[in-house]
Amino acid sequence: MYKLLATALLAASASANPFAAKTSPSNAKAAYHAGLMAKAVPTKNSQLRHLDGQAEVDLTGYSLKFEKCQFVKSYSQEMAEENAGTVLQTSRFVIFRLCPSGNCKSCNSNYGEYIVSMEEYLNSVVEYRQEEQDQMCEECQEACNYQGDDNAAQGDDGNNNQDQEEDAGDDQGRRLQYYNNNNVDCDSCSASCLKIENMEANYYVDATNYINCYEIKAETDDSPELFAGPMCASQGSKIKIGVFTDDECMILDTSKDVEDYLTDDDGNAVKLSHALLKTTYDSSDCISCQADADENGDDNAAAENKEVCEEVYEQAGKCESNHGFAGMSSNNYYAQQASNQLENEELVCDFIDSIRSGTYSQDGEIVIGGSRVYTKGGTQTTGGQKFALTFFIIGTVGLAVYAAMLHSQLTKGGGKADLSAQGGAMA
Repeated sequence: MYKLLATALLAASASANPFAAKTSPSNAKAAYHAGLMAKAVPTKNSQLRHLDGQAEVDLTGYSLKFEKCQFVKSYSQEMAEENAGTVLQTSRFVIFRLCPSGNCKSCNSNYGEYIVSMEEYLNSVVEYRQEEQDQMCEECQEACNYQGDDNAAQGDDGNNNQDQEEDAGDDQGRRLQYYNNNNVDCDSCSASCLKIENMEANYYVDATNYINCYEIKAETDDSPELFAGPMCASQGSKIKIGVFTDDECMILDTSKDVEDYLTDDDGNAVKLSHALLKTTYDSSDCISCQADADENGDDNAAAENKEVCEEVYEQAGKCESNHGFAGMSSNNYYAQQASNQLENEELVCDFIDSIRSGTYSQDGEIVIGGSRVYTKGGTQTTGGQKFALTFFIIGTVGLAVYAAMLHSQLTKGGGKADLSAQGGAMA
């Protein structure tokens, strides 16, 4: 059932692709078809904003929470015609929720559940987390360690730990006052920001540089080119960087480690820093969808949605009414504008349920029957499956032996069966 559903939805995506992901300079094809749920998400960006004086969907009381990432493989006529080496196209999805802000960690009622392309999700959330990190370090620099010393903050010489410690000691009173008033842990933030500043000097590169498909090895006479891109890991609970053999990062090579192919401009081997990437799938650290007052520039202005929440919400397939989310279905205006979305909501919900329940393995293959247990590159056979397989093998062997015995009896009698010996009667 789920295989037919996925195939039908994939065919629909040929005519519309609301999941079209952002392109990047590193990969002109990064916006490849990720629209498996195309019919379920006809909502245009303009329908979610201020149309005819109507207010946008209010997300300010909710927080964004990562649930799962998943690869989904399905047949592609286009790839078959192009002799691409495989007829299976890999779509990459992220499931997330919008949870009531006061109940984000448990998130068991009055929430909305959504599915969006992994690339769209990562581009939006990484940008937000990067800005959040930059703001943290700016505040840390101003309040804690670097009074009047911009060079120390930049870490120009890569060896300024001692200078920073001296600055921190000289400004101890200011640090304590700021910590008490603003809940800033100066020791913690200065250590974190120093690591970020000195990342390159310590031969590390940020893993978020590879959230779009990026070439890491050129083609040679002896080996093909290789690419780095995001992949699902730990049964979809994490996102990591893997090695792919195609420039759209659809064909994952699990036998290779991406760090074996990473070097800096001088040819030195480098490792990945996953600190920023981890924030994109940390389900314990929800992103509040209410914009801060200083972002709007007016403390008395009405609360507004954060851009990161609007971006992923607009692009996502929506399953809201099943979970009590007061979103599009609760507004008659939006019910008219997005009637196709509401009509197909059940289809979206079913597809999300199928992904969450384990219809697909970690690398996107459909799991056939039995308990669905993720393993690297495939699934694990259950006890019931082993018993059934053994039963059928023994049964087949037994039938083969019985057939051989009958054949022997027939051939001994010159091709005539001894009916009287078998209890038959002559007419």
